[in-house]
Amino acid sequence: MNGIAVGCIYGLIALGFVLIYKATEMVNFAQGDLMMLGAFVAYTLISGLGLPYWLGLAGAVIIMAVFGYLLDAVLLRPVIGQPQFAIVMLTIGLGFILRAAAGFIWGHDPLSFETPFTGKVVNAGGVVIATENLAIIFGTVLLCAILYAFFRFTRLGVAMQASSQNQLAAYYMGIPVKRIFSMIWALSAGVAAVAGILLAPKFLIDPNMGFLGIKAFAAAVLGGFGSIPGALLGGLVIGVIEQIAGVYGPPGSHETAAYLALLLVLVLKPGGIFAQIGRKKV
Repeated sequence: MNGIAVGCIYGLIALGFVLIYKATEMVNFAQGDLMMLGAFVAYTLISGLGLPYWLGLAGAVIIMAVFGYLLDAVLLRPVIGQPQFAIVMLTIGLGFILRAAAGFIWGHDPLSFETPFTGKVVNAGGVVIATENLAIIFGTVLLCAILYAFFRFTRLGVAMQASSQNQLAAYYMGIPVKRIFSMIWALSAGVAAVAGILLAPKFLIDPNMGFLGIKAFAAAVLGGFGSIPGALLGGLVIGVIEQIAGVYGPPGSHETAAYLALLLVLVLKPGGIFAQIGRKKV
């Protein structure tokens, strides 16, 4: 259950990688730091301003969505068309800036806030399960169902899919592609905020928690970069493998087991489990 819960967090962060890549072909290496920032915003709203947990959660997601929209509109849109290396370096630099800003504003001491799940357990047939793990798993399933309905049944969701599949055709059909891209960044930042808030009861909040994005990137690659189900499955695989390696493997093996699994998958199936990056037709 610990592995599944942590894997769900990896999957949600990886989901942000995939959403942005499918739409813009950018790789946002600051995705983990957006998750960290979302957790700090929730801490400010819940512990600092005294808002109820659910209201603070909604407020943090909205604030991070607005931040993600502005991030694309102001900082990233001007570099569209530049070499991919420049965009990668920009997002890596953005991650450093977000970590430094979080340390300056909230300090480097680990923080936490009360949730309805903190310190509670459920006894299921003799198996003691932390309520925090159940909350993470249920929250991930619920969020995935909401995203599925959004992309399947709403005009904005269909427009996002169209823009990610063929930008030029979507533009000719009257879809404001640049605005849609900013909305996808907003959606990705909101998903990252949910991941940070769900993770907060299980781990303390600190500026370095954004480094989980590295493992989430590995999860996205393992599942098939460009596949939303693959990102979630990759996160679950890495989360469970880490827990198994931590219990049955030599000391420290849980830190490397995920990457060894990634290398094995890439050797056997280079495109990932659910490869969806196809060849472009000329």
